[in-house]
Amino acid sequence: MLSCHDVAKYFLALTDEDAGDLISNLKLQKLVYYAQGFHLALFDTPMFSEPIEAWTHGPVVPILYREYKSCGSGPIASPDNMDFGVYSEDIRELLNEVYSVFGQFSAWKLRNMTHQEPPWIDAAGQAGIISHESMKEYFTTQVTKQ
Repeated sequence: MLSCHDVAKYFLALTDEDAGDLISNLKLQKLVYYAQGFHLALFDTPMFSEPIEAWTHGPVVPILYREYKSCGSGPIASPDNMDFGVYSEDIRELLNEVYSVFGQFSAWKLRNMTHQEPPWIDAAGQAGIISHESMKEYFTTQVTKQ
């Protein structure tokens, strides 16, 4: 199983800084959330084990947030040493698709999108962890719409 750090590094490695393609901590959190949700819907297992919590600005993986907190709202640099060999073909396809669909949006657009989705809404009302069950239930409906 990957860690949330592995998923984050993959997304960061996809950025094209020369093209102005930058990822802030806020945007990274949402991409990682969408990756976990779609993985649960498609494979019935989590992609990573770290919990996702419902924070004011949407879903957040606290340990990942703390790792990049020093970047503030600025861009996070692409990783220097990426080993794409740790990602299976299925995972790479899923992460590429999530990035293709959701990476085009700004951090605030993604934040607002998550605020309309049941996993965040339900957990935010309880100030808690967004459960795998709620993510799987919601994202399964999104997969079947495709």
